[in-house]
Amino acid sequence: MLVVVLTGYVAAGAQAGEPVGGGRGPLTLATAGDLTGYLGPLLEGWNRTHPGEKVTLVELPDSADETRAQMATDLRDGDRSRFDVLNIDVNWTSEFAAAGWIRPLPRDRFPLKTFLPPVVDTATYDGQLYAVPYVTNAGLLLYRKDVLAKEGVQPPRTWAELERYAKTIAPKYGLDGYAGQFLPYEGLTVNAAEAVYSAGGSILGDEGERVTVDSAAAREGIGFLARGVREGWIPKEALTYKEEESKQAFQDGRLLFLRNWPYAYVGASAPGSKVAGKVGAVPLPGPDGPGTSVLGGSNLAVSAHARHPDSAARLIAYLTSERVQRQVLTRGALPPVRADLYADPALIRRFPYLPTLRESVLAAEPRPKSPHYDQVSLVVQAAVQDAMTGRQTPEAAVRRLARELAAISSR
Repeated sequence: MLVVVLTGYVAAGAQAGEPVGGGRGPLTLATAGDLTGYLGPLLEGWNRTHPGEKVTLVELPDSADETRAQMATDLRDGDRSRFDVLNIDVNWTSEFAAAGWIRPLPRDRFPLKTFLPPVVDTATYDGQLYAVPYVTNAGLLLYRKDVLAKEGVQPPRTWAELERYAKTIAPKYGLDGYAGQFLPYEGLTVNAAEAVYSAGGSILGDEGERVTVDSAAAREGIGFLARGVREGWIPKEALTYKEEESKQAFQDGRLLFLRNWPYAYVGASAPGSKVAGKVGAVPLPGPDGPGTSVLGGSNLAVSAHARHPDSAARLIAYLTSERVQRQVLTRGALPPVRADLYADPALIRRFPYLPTLRESVLAAEPRPKSPHYDQVSLVVQAAVQDAMTGRQTPEAAVRRLARELAAISSR
């Protein structure tokens, strides 16, 4: 998932609602995993028209966990921090705001009313805007439409249908049934949260102050994933998958179903893919009908120690403009935050999953908000991994998760 960082300095300690003002000059933009190489050409447009505020692109690791660690280490340096603006994973907003690493932003400086409504919530903490949505995302279920057509069935809308097709249809065609991102890293937190949300449950409430995970819904959601591995319709190899590995497995024609972000649809449909022209996408299924995706994407925030905060805010406005947001989609295959782009007929012809993605984003929920999100994510990963590998029952994993989350929330 894309993470962008811009480098520079200004006085720290901005108060809530204080405008981002004063200071124009060059910026450094660091990004994690610009896998499609779209960002450099996009920034050239800014540099041509803003010669005194040029942006230098620097890439951080493409792993979200590694990128967050590098950013946090730098931001803890205070006045020695190199970062001006950070394009942070949507779920880091609360943590970074609570730590005092990013400044509150004035809502009236950015076109928030033009965005898909759920994305704005990911940019707030404690009632204040601390970032501006840049890229959104929601999980989709990719499927082999050629295989399902031969079997005369529609793509699954429920877990029971997904499970039945993965067990009975996939083996007939030499395919594994279903995979997501099940290696213990941030992707497993996402997949686990989606399973819990789809069953009607939650993990945390009240900005992380209340633990809500000990529920029948959580046991059902984590049990669904654990049962898949135990019964074999989730291959054990999927326990090693991140986004790229799972995309490659589907693209190589080894999977019937895959949960992934929309970029995987683009890759699987591209020339050279073994399944090009054979890929469909629908919302994630749930126990009784369409499930709930976790809201992904990234937000642009201004460092509390930004050297050129006015330039940083101007760049954020540029990157969230309609013209640039269109290029984020067409050049980067990344879902834009501008709502009107999802109804553009020309874009829908090129990216036929857009209506499905819009539906998924509008129904999506954020990962649990917490100022200790990194610790929350780690305990979710550990508990769910133990359930999926059979080291703990789903019931025991949920009880353990509730205890460990309560300890984190009490800090």
